[in-house]
Amino acid sequence: MMTLHEFTNTEQLNAAFASQLISLMQQAISKRGQAHLVVSGGRTPQALFQTLAQTELAWHKVTILLADDRYLPPDAPDSNERLVKASLLQHKAATANFISLYAAADSAIDAVPEITQRLADMPTFDAVILGMGEDGHTASLFPCSAQLAAGLADDAPPLLAVQPTTAPYTRISLSKTRLLNSRQLFLHLVGANKLTVLEQAMASSDVNAMPIRAFLQHPAHDVAVMYSAN
Repeated sequence: MMTLHEFTNTEQLNAAFASQLISLMQQAISKRGQAHLVVSGGRTPQALFQTLAQTELAWHKVTILLADDRYLPPDAPDSNERLVKASLLQHKAATANFISLYAAADSAIDAVPEITQRLADMPTFDAVILGMGEDGHTASLFPCSAQLAAGLADDAPPLLAVQPTTAPYTRISLSKTRLLNSRQLFLHLVGANKLTVLEQAMASSDVNAMPIRAFLQHPAHDVAVMYSAN
């Protein structure tokens, strides 16, 4: 289920969130020799990424990947990989390992086998940071997409190609099942409008209308919602 952690402002949120993430990754490195962190793109996490990048950690033992990305070359302006490399894989975090969700192919669907192979030996994630759109989508599991049922299925493959009808670009997204294979799930929200969407998501159980419900209301997983109004 969901636990809401509310902060006065984004500075407090990012400081507390970064500290918690660093602690989780330190524990993972101590126990297993490595840590695996899944992040989301967009504007919201950029300041958090910059805070993490300035924090001491054995970053060379950390593997980072995105929950989803637009199917674009990594240097494209709208690529989330480009954003992560510019704001997180810098400074102290420059030595972290990064797994791309892009592979050159005729289409996103054709790229899926190669990208899937990159994830083949990846263990349980130590932390997953999800975002949420105002339509209730998370990762690229959009309520408008024909691929939603496949992405939310309990027997879904690790990732899939998604074509939203209300957002640009074909996407590559991790599936619900692969995202839930994590020791800790976070939902990172900034803005009063996102709290309204969160309340809507908790008020009903139709995951097809708001896919984020599949995570917030999952009986076996607690989602820590890290929220600030501004």
